[in-house]
Amino acid sequence: MEFPRVIHLFTEEVSVLLTQINAAPPVIVHWGPRIQASDRDLSEYAGTSVRTGIDGLSDLPYEPGILPEHSYGWGGLPGIRAHRAGAAWSPRLTVTSVTVNGETLAEGAVAQRESGLVSIDAHDESAAIGASIEIDLSYSGLLRTRVSVRNDGEGPEHLDVIGVDPALRMPTDAREILDFSGRWGTEKIPQRHPVVVGTHARESRRGRTGLDATTLIAIGSPGFDAGSGRVWLCHVGIGGNHEHAVERSDGYLAFRGGELLLPGEVRLAGGERYRSPWVYGSFGIGLDAASARYHGFVRERSRSSRRPRPVTLNVWEAVYFDQDFTTLAELATRAAALGVERYVLDDGWFLGRTDDTAGLGDWIPDPTAWPHGLAPLAEHVRGLGMEFGLWVEPEMINEDSDLARAHPEWILRARAGLPPRFRNQQVLNLADPEAFAHILAVLDGLVTDLDVAYLKWDHNRDLIDAGHPATGAPAVHEQTLAVYELIDQLRLRHPELEIESCASGGGRVDLGILERTDRVHTSDNHDPLDRSRMLRWTGLLVPPEMLGSHVASPVSSVTGRTSDLHTRCAIAFLGHFGIEWDIRELSDEDAVVLARWISAYQLHRELISTGRVVADGDFDPDAPALRGVVAPDGSEAIYTIVTPELSADSRCRVRLPGLLAEARYRVESARPGSLGPWWLSPSWLDASAALDSPAEAPSYSGSLLVEAGLDLLTFHPDRVLVLRLVRIDA
Repeated sequence: MEFPRVIHLFTEEVSVLLTQINAAPPVIVHWGPRIQASDRDLSEYAGTSVRTGIDGLSDLPYEPGILPEHSYGWGGLPGIRAHRAGAAWSPRLTVTSVTVNGETLAEGAVAQRESGLVSIDAHDESAAIGASIEIDLSYSGLLRTRVSVRNDGEGPEHLDVIGVDPALRMPTDAREILDFSGRWGTEKIPQRHPVVVGTHARESRRGRTGLDATTLIAIGSPGFDAGSGRVWLCHVGIGGNHEHAVERSDGYLAFRGGELLLPGEVRLAGGERYRSPWVYGSFGIGLDAASARYHGFVRERSRSSRRPRPVTLNVWEAVYFDQDFTTLAELATRAAALGVERYVLDDGWFLGRTDDTAGLGDWIPDPTAWPHGLAPLAEHVRGLGMEFGLWVEPEMINEDSDLARAHPEWILRARAGLPPRFRNQQVLNLADPEAFAHILAVLDGLVTDLDVAYLKWDHNRDLIDAGHPATGAPAVHEQTLAVYELIDQLRLRHPELEIESCASGGGRVDLGILERTDRVHTSDNHDPLDRSRMLRWTGLLVPPEMLGSHVASPVSSVTGRTSDLHTRCAIAFLGHFGIEWDIRELSDEDAVVLARWISAYQLHRELISTGRVVADGDFDPDAPALRGVVAPDGSEAIYTIVTPELSADSRCRVRLPGLLAEARYRVESARPGSLGPWWLSPSWLDASAALDSPAEAPSYSGSLLVEAGLDLLTFHPDRVLVLRLVRIDA
C-alpha cells in the first residue's frame, strides 16, 4: 500500500478529513464536528479502514470515494457516467496531482488547513477520460464540490456524458431525512421519513428548480430539529434539471447530487470538458446551525448585503393587467407617503398585454395603456424619492407576439410542432446567439432608458419538450447556462441593478440563481399563515433579507382566508418587507398602522440582514411556531411567534433561542388583538413595552429566557406575536 495523502480542512466547528490512497480519488473519512489531531495521528488514522482482502489479491473491499467507480465493484451510482460510442463506460481514474490552496501535496504528506480548496487531477488512459475534482470548505464551514470531465481522446468520437454526481459521505447513524414537497401557492411542505437501504431521489425535470422541489435535503440523527441533533443539510446549486439523492448501502451513507442531463445533451469533442454544478453540504448541531453556513455564503456574494433593503411596493395584486398612468401614479404617491422606497410595475405594461395570452417577447410599452411610454411614471416615482422597478419575463415568449411571428425559429422545440402551451407560453432559445443578443439589448435599453433599479425576473413555464429548434436535440443544459450568462452580462453593464428571482412564486430558488440575484419571490401566495411556513423552510437556504415578504389584501387571493393587518405585517416583518395590495383601499387608521410597521422595519432591517436565524416548534403541532433573528453579538433579537392552529393546551412556555445566557434582556412586543381571554393573559406580556417604545418594561436573564422560557397564552389559534429582546446590562 502506498502512503496516503491526508487532508484535514477545518473551521472552528467543522472538520472534513480526506484521504487519497493508491492513486484512487479521495475518500471523505470524516465530515462533522471539529476534530483535534496531530499530523502523525492523522497519518496513522488514515490506514485504520484498510482491509487486505484474500491474501491481498482477491475480494479487496472497495472504499467509495467522492467519485465512486463501478470498475472497482461499486454497486451504487457511479460518480461519472459516460461512454464513447458504447465503450469507455467504466472509467478507473488515477490521481495525477493533489493541491491544497494551490500548493502541491506529495504522496504520504499530511495537510491541515483552516478552510481551503483541494484540487485533484485524475486520468484514465484506457478510457481517455480526464477529471478534475474541487473540494472547498469555506470559512463559515460550508462544504462544496464539483467535477470537470474532459474528453482526452484524440479520435473523432465524442464522449457522451450521462451524469456526474459526486458523493458527500456522512456517518450511517444519520438515520432520518427531512425534505420538502409543494405546488403552486403551497411551496415547502415538510416531510420526514427514515433513511433506508437504497436511494431516496428527488428529481426535477422542469428546467427550473420547481414549485415541488425539495431545494435542500436534511439528513440527521433521529429527532433532529432546529437546535439539536447532528444534521447534514445538502443542496445542488443549479436551476436546470437536477437531482438530490440520499444513497445508503453496506456501511455507507452519502448525499449524491448533480445535473440531470437529457440524452445526448453533453457530447464532448476531443479536449472539451463538462463541469458539474457545485454540490453543497453543511454540517451543524441542529438545522439552524447548518442553515447559518448557507446564509453566510450567500451574504458574502449578494448585492443585497451592500445596503439596507428598500421597502417595496409591487402593484400586481392592486391592478393586475388593468394599467394606466393615473391609477399607477396615485399608487406611487400613496406608497411614498407610507414610507415605501421601491416601486415595481408588474406584468401588463408591454405591447398587447391585456391578459396572459399575448405580448411576451415584445418588450416595448403598450401604446394604448402607455401613450407616452413608461418614462412619465418612472420620473414620477423617482420624484417621490423611490426607486423604479419593472417586471420582465425574458426567457419566455407568447405565440401571439411580434417577436414570435418574426422569429419562430427562436422557440425551443423537440420536433417540428411546438410543445404544449404552459401558462400560454413557449420558451425562447437563449442559446441562439441572435436571440440572446436581442434580449440582452432589449433589457439593457429598458434599464438604461428608464433608469430601472430593480427587475422582477419571472419564469412561469416549465421547459417542456425543450429542444434546439434546428435539430430537436435537448436544450435544457445550454438554456440554463445561457440564462446565467444573460444575467451576468446585464449586471456587468449595470453594476447597481438588483434582480429578483420569481418563477410562479418560489419555483426557482437555488444557489445557481442566487449567486446572480438579490431576492426571491417566496410564493405567489401571500396568505400570512401559509407564508410563515414558507419563510421558515425556504429560509434554510435563503437569508431573511432576501426572502420577499409582502403585506397583501385582507382576503388572500390564493386561499380566500381573511387575516387582519397586524397578522399580515407581523409575518412579513422578518423578511424583505413589502406590500402587494391596492393601498387606495386603506382606511386612515390602517394607513397609520401600516406606516408604523414600515418604520419599524426600516429601524430593524440591519439586524434582519445580518443576524442569525433561529427557530423552534417546527415539528410539534401543539407548540407555537417561532422564527427569530438574533444579532451576532447577542445584543438584541426579534421573534415572530404563531400560536398553534389546534392545541389541547391553552398556554405553554416559549423558549427564546440564541440569547446570551449571561446577559439580561428588556422585553418589547407587538401584540395581536387577543391571544385569548384577557383575564388569562400573562403578567410579563401585559407589562411589556410596545415595539421600540421607551416605556418601562420587564427584563429577564438570557439563561431564563433560553432554557425556561416565557408563559404564553395559546387559547386563540393562528395569532402572531412579535417580541423584541434588547440587552440592557452591557
